[in-house]
Amino acid sequence: MARVPQENTADEKPPPVVAGPEDAGERLDRFLARRLAGLSRSRLKQLIEAGHVSAGGATLSDPSYRVKPGQIFQLVVPETVAAKPQGQAMDLAIVYEDEDLIVVDKPAGLVVHPAPGNHDLTLVNALIAHCGESLSGIGGERRPGIVHRLDKDTSGLIVAAKNDAAHRALAADFAARRIERLYQAVVWGIPVPRQCEIEGAIGRHPVDRKRMAVVRRGGKAALTHYRVLRVLGPGASLVECRLSTGRTHQIRVHLAAAGYPLLGDPVYGRETPERRARLSAAGRAALSGFHRQALHAGILGFSHPRTGAALHFESPLPADLHNLIKAL
Repeated sequence: MARVPQENTADEKPPPVVAGPEDAGERLDRFLARRLAGLSRSRLKQLIEAGHVSAGGATLSDPSYRVKPGQIFQLVVPETVAAKPQGQAMDLAIVYEDEDLIVVDKPAGLVVHPAPGNHDLTLVNALIAHCGESLSGIGGERRPGIVHRLDKDTSGLIVAAKNDAAHRALAADFAARRIERLYQAVVWGIPVPRQCEIEGAIGRHPVDRKRMAVVRRGGKAALTHYRVLRVLGPGASLVECRLSTGRTHQIRVHLAAAGYPLLGDPVYGRETPERRARLSAAGRAALSGFHRQALHAGILGFSHPRTGAALHFESPLPADLHNLIKAL
């Protein structure tokens, strides 16, 4: 199967840039543009805002940051991918489809759209092959048809638009919080209280640019409602989450910040000996063979962008998550 052409195959890490006395007070993006050949100021501004510049181990995200003499800046330029993904035929679990949209039950392990490290074999590649040229350009060349996304290792329901009008309408509904999204998650411990909401702005982690975190400034407002559906012994619980906003890694970040991270989450749900000790022997064995965050997008509801009809879809728990819950 042909792979999507790549401009480069790994992140580029130019040599560190050291600020001298003559650079004091200069904007970070202007300073780097002057010192790094081949990168425009606008490109550097994008890289800074995306968290690809650090100094002293701390990530910088403000292009207007004022440089101080002696500071050492490190830039990481992420690998690039082809602007236009190619169609690749894949088996899709299509829940609903008409001339305006398609709803897919995404399996864990499937990336939604091409990005550094995942150039092809994504949901976008599959949708292009299935839907044809109608997707071209809708929502951007790299993410045609995509209105929202699920993490690679989150399973469940996702809707994509098949024309510009549908994309605009669905995007507006997501922005106005008119979409019903319900997730099921298995978390460490037993949340207290059993039903509550978690509110906290989410932004890039101040040190690790690949992670998100609840931040005091610079983040985007985020609100998650949760309730405990079932206590799975003293070590874990099955939790239902409803999203009022849709930030990157929102459920994972919010539950971890509250002290109840997801089982199987390698980024936010660190497994400790104390946590494992609270699980049954069967639960520990099942978790050893469970290689993703325990999160499933089980319900998706919205108004049809053309007819206004109420659409509601449900996806049962996949076998791996069902078996983990049973064992716990």
